[in-house]
Amino acid sequence: MNLLCKGDAQGRTLVQVPEDALTYVGFAAYRLADGDELPLAGGDRELCIVLLSGKANVRGSHPRHGAFAWDGIGERHSVFEDKSPYAVYLPAHGEACVTALGGAEVAVCLAPGAADGELPPRLIEPATMRRSVRGKGANTRYVCDILPDSEPAQSLLVVEVVTPSGHSSSYPPHKHDTDDLPAQSFLEETYYHRVDPGQGFVFQRVYTDDRSIDQALAVENHDVVLVPRGYHPVCVPHGYRSYYLNVMAGPKRVWKFHNDPAHEWLLSL
Repeated sequence: MNLLCKGDAQGRTLVQVPEDALTYVGFAAYRLADGDELPLAGGDRELCIVLLSGKANVRGSHPRHGAFAWDGIGERHSVFEDKSPYAVYLPAHGEACVTALGGAEVAVCLAPGAADGELPPRLIEPATMRRSVRGKGANTRYVCDILPDSEPAQSLLVVEVVTPSGHSSSYPPHKHDTDDLPAQSFLEETYYHRVDPGQGFVFQRVYTDDRSIDQALAVENHDVVLVPRGYHPVCVPHGYRSYYLNVMAGPKRVWKFHNDPAHEWLLSL
């Protein structure tokens, strides 16, 4: 299985993960020009619509909760701007339309939703998102929790990370591919990568203990890396900054990871 989904930096659809690639997680990213519309209907899946950059209206309806509209949302010009994004949570069986105002980059994150659609659609504002710093030294990175397990959803977990030039991220290598709570949870994951400047690349390795998966990937702007299981560290070359949007989902909505024992000693540095 090829774990790298190549992006199209010139297209309206920047990248789209094939529907059968993973069991729980779906993902796509779009570039919308001024006035472009992006209709969305998740069916039995819930959606988290992340306004990565630009400004947009998001309007729609849900058979249980009725109509909703959030107009003129969006504040940042780039994913590398030091601001949290706007996002919209849409439960299963809802419909929405994103209309760009002056252009926008939009990510659509999908995972299995609740059959009863009990949770209402909601706007997730930047001020509600927890921002934190992880790691130290050349392992420092900057995290924004868009839809963490402390906020309501059926399956989705969504987070974004900015990693400075020359730094590592998702490191020491960790995994969450075993349903063994409280020690570890099973969560599939996707990484949507952006690189600044845009001609750059980063490296990501996905590997399991038994090496039944072991892929070292050169990842370019707008590419997606699939993590069905295994460890998944990222390294950023000198001169470039890395951004990635993580989407996770599995049978239980808990993020509990396990570090690679061979590299856990790095936490003591």
